[in-house]
Amino acid sequence: MRSIWNGSISFGLVTIPVKTYSATDRTSSVSFVRIHEKDGAQIQYRKICELDGKEVPNEEVGKGYQAPGDETIVPITDDDLSQLPMPTAKTLSILSFADPGEIDPLQLDKAYYLGPNGASAIKPYTLLREALEHHQRVAVGKVAMRGRESLAMLRAHDGAIVMHTLLWPDQIRPATGVVPDDVELRENELTLAETLMDSLGELDPEELHDDYREAVEELVAAKLEGEEPAAPSASGASGARVLDLTAALEKSLRAARGGGEGDAQEESASVTPIRGRKATKKSEAAPGGGKRSGTATKKGAKKTAPAAAKKTPAKKTAAPKAAGGRMKAAATAKKSAGSRGTTGGTSKKSASEKTASKSTAKKAPAKKTGRQSSA
Repeated sequence: MRSIWNGSISFGLVTIPVKTYSATDRTSSVSFVRIHEKDGAQIQYRKICELDGKEVPNEEVGKGYQAPGDETIVPITDDDLSQLPMPTAKTLSILSFADPGEIDPLQLDKAYYLGPNGASAIKPYTLLREALEHHQRVAVGKVAMRGRESLAMLRAHDGAIVMHTLLWPDQIRPATGVVPDDVELRENELTLAETLMDSLGELDPEELHDDYREAVEELVAAKLEGEEPAAPSASGASGARVLDLTAALEKSLRAARGGGEGDAQEESASVTPIRGRKATKKSEAAPGGGKRSGTATKKGAKKTAPAAAKKTPAKKTAAPKAAGGRMKAAATAKKSAGSRGTTGGTSKKSASEKTASKSTAKKAPAKKTGRQSSA
């Protein structure tokens, strides 16, 4: 790695010469260049003077200071800046040691690795690193880099000393207008949220990657090969949603503990789109379900009746095999007619039988046909 700043750490009467290396790499993030859409050529940025409209070369570009809300610009030269007192220009002066929790993460700006500069710096460098790690403290001081002075925090990390430049306290904006009004939370909701936090487990840095960058790279590769870029998959229904907080927490907890896909489906079902409410009410109130089951019963009945009718003639036709059978049937009919005249009870019985036979004939016309053929 290339060193971007050389200086020293002032630790009481101890001076530790160090080299500074950038700890982060922003080149891997997605960045685009501006082009002319008409011909695809890249657009260049030129420094144009507002007075004469001419392009200004780099050697003629200087510095100026403009106070906020003021149109006056005061020219500042490098000689003017060199005469200003800046003891931290080459030295990081440690002011105090603090607990890491006392540093607001909002103040963290950029991160740098500090390495010992020369053989004489190895032992004091190692001493400071071990003291920070063993005492579980961070060092807070001031340093000037690239012409600006800023706060700095030193901490031990992975066998090295890491320097974080910090924003000044007055550079942190208050959260006025962001915080919602007082909201009442039930005790079980807070307990479920804390349990869910414990169930999610530890973060694995190896599983973290930039999905957007990968998608852009796939898009670029497809365009270079002359292929049509794949359409992105739908990320779900948009619009306002009403959330049952307790139910969502419980289902999230089950899913985090390895509940499977069933719980994940239930979790998505607990979030109901507002537009879908009316449709849900209609479907619940609509008597479609009852009608459907009734129709199905009727259809089933219709299907069963012909089947029974088909079976009945087969039985009836099989009974009268010869003419003798017909004479027997006629004799039996005469006997029953005689007995009707003698007893009233028998006549009532035969009348009910007649009615039964009529109703049977109506239900299954095949039986009637069978009788006619036998007659």
